[in-house]
This record gives sequence, C-alpha cells and structure tokens, in this order.
Amino acid sequence: MVQLIVGRKGKGKTKCLLDKVNTEVKDARGNVCYLDKSTQHMFELNNRIRLINVTDYRIENTDQFLGFVAGIISQDHDLEKMFFDSFLDISHLKNADMDAVVGAVKKLQAYSDSNKVTFVLSVSADEADLPEELKSLIIESL
Repeated sequence: MVQLIVGRKGKGKTKCLLDKVNTEVKDARGNVCYLDKSTQHMFELNNRIRLINVTDYRIENTDQFLGFVAGIISQDHDLEKMFFDSFLDISHLKNADMDAVVGAVKKLQAYSDSNKVTFVLSVSADEADLPEELKSLIIESL
C-alpha cells in the first residue's frame, strides 16, 4: 500500500508524518524505516525507527532512489513500513512532471505488493494539482 500526505511547503506535512510514524511504531510487528534528506528530526523519532539520511548515499536520480529502496527492502525481511519525508526531493522528482511522479509511485506500489511493505510519502503539492491516479492514495491533505 502507498499512502500520501500532501500539501504545499510549510503546511505541516513533516509534523503529520512524524506523528504518524511515532504512533504506528507502537503497534508495528516488524521494522519501521524513515527516509529523509537530513538527520534534523532524529530526536523526534521513536528509537525503534531506523532513520536514513538519503543524502549520505549520493543518489542522483529517481531510478537510483528506487533501487536504493529495493535494496533496503531486500536486506530486511521484517520491514513493515517505510516513511518518506520530502518525497519529491529525496527521489529527485522535485522538478519532474507528474507522469514521472505517477511512475515512481506505481513502482513503489509494486514493491509493496510483492514485499508486503507499506509506504507513506510526504508530497509537497496541492491535492488539486495531483493526477486522479494519485488522489485515491491521499490520507491527509493539508
């Protein structure tokens, strides 16, 4: 399953995502991972959550990012949920067209289906600006 938290920059998506991950880790049976573009929120995360600073790995494009995610999944068979803060930034989709964003989300959905991992993405975009294909994935619109 892929879920989206959407809204313009500065609307509180990160706080919403942090609240969600810290709430859900309490009931998680498997491992939980949080990908971000820095370690700024390290002390706001429950210590059971693995924080990964994506910028440490020199990822240069969306394909490399998706391969990175697949690598994380492949090495952790107990992985249950992954949370992506600033998804468009960390996946190198910030200036991409919405077709590229839809393509990346579809690949994440395929990973989810085959590996039983739930993805929760923070996306800096208005709900009205998203394609219809993505609107059904929205769990929070700010």
